[in-house]
Amino acid sequence: MKTPLETIRIGQQGKEQLLKLRRCTGIAHWNILCRWAFCASLKEKAVPPTFQQKVDGGVEMSWKVFAGELSETYTALCWLRAKQDGFPVTPEGFTNCFRAHLHRGLTFLTAGQKNKSIVDFMGEWLELEQY
Repeated sequence: MKTPLETIRIGQQGKEQLLKLRRCTGIAHWNILCRWAFCASLKEKAVPPTFQQKVDGGVEMSWKVFAGELSETYTALCWLRAKQDGFPVTPEGFTNCFRAHLHRGLTFLTAGQKNKSIVDFMGEWLELEQY
């Protein structure tokens, strides 16, 4: 499944959030942090607010860098949520849905005040089941 989004552009606020996450977690690669942010937003049932910020002065990466080997999975998840969230099932709707979820996820992940390490970060955002 080919994604209609070739280049992901993240605005200045998103860049600052990524920098904070990088400092807190020690994870140097923004694509990994963006994957976590996207998935954190997908976990929420509520529709994300439409992303309407400027993307100048931020971060740019290709879809291939963002999604890696799981490109088809991320594409399918975004198409599914676009439909569920009421975005048009068009390339523009896909892009708007992706941006909304990515930026909401970045906000979620940076909202944690006690994240001082990767352990704190993971403990706050993952629900671990005990077997």
